[in-house]
Amino acid sequence: MLDTIIKLNGHTVRYLDSDSDKQPIVLLHGLGGCADKWDLVIDKLSESYRVIAPDIIGYGYSDKPVVDYTPAYMVAFAKKFITATGLEKPHVVGASLAGQFAIEFAARYKQYMSKLVLVSPAGIMKRSTPDLDQYIIAALYPRESSISDAMQLMDGGNEPPSKKLVDLFMANMSRPNAKMAFMSSLLCFKNSNTTQKYLKRVTSPTLLLWGDADSIIPISYASKFVSALENCTFIAIPDCGHTPYLQYPELFCKILSDFFEKEKH
Repeated sequence: MLDTIIKLNGHTVRYLDSDSDKQPIVLLHGLGGCADKWDLVIDKLSESYRVIAPDIIGYGYSDKPVVDYTPAYMVAFAKKFITATGLEKPHVVGASLAGQFAIEFAARYKQYMSKLVLVSPAGIMKRSTPDLDQYIIAALYPRESSISDAMQLMDGGNEPPSKKLVDLFMANMSRPNAKMAFMSSLLCFKNSNTTQKYLKRVTSPTLLLWGDADSIIPISYASKFVSALENCTFIAIPDCGHTPYLQYPELFCKILSDFFEKEKH
């Protein structure tokens, strides 16, 4: 797995790349995340696909310019990243916050991608939940205990997170401008009212994945995505929280592979 950087409009963007000639998949992490959040699924997916996972602009090791982190800004980032890396019609996987701008990307730039996967996407929910509030507090005031508690709630309250994940989150949120980018993203995405409009314009085959124990963005919002999407496959994962790629990585990879291989075109 290559750990490399690219320049986009003068900004440094870090990404992981399995670097093969297979069908590409772009993995886009959620709020406060980074490319390394996909570690448990990258190797398995790389057996059949070229896997590319960036630190989205404003996160991880990528630059954090002082801008408004609106959905439109993130869509422009995704388009520039895909074209600059020379990817040809990748499958696009957007988790949580990235799911929201992946919808707009798919609606506006379907010629740049193949299939779409949304993992517990943001965009419909406008009111926070107590567990999301706890995650936000942990990001703004990163301490080992608060981060661990927030991550455990994120995964449905089952197993506590690994020390590696806790340390990674703490390091990411302690970087210069990280909290600014986090809060700008949170507020800009929350105040965006375009998701429903773009959902109706998505024509790419779409897989909607949701943990039925998700307390960050509850599964009750899934119906609005399913009813608006033209070509949607919906799968609810039992006893799973907000991040199935961490909680059930093998199942996550199988679901994605089955979807990508179905009705290839």
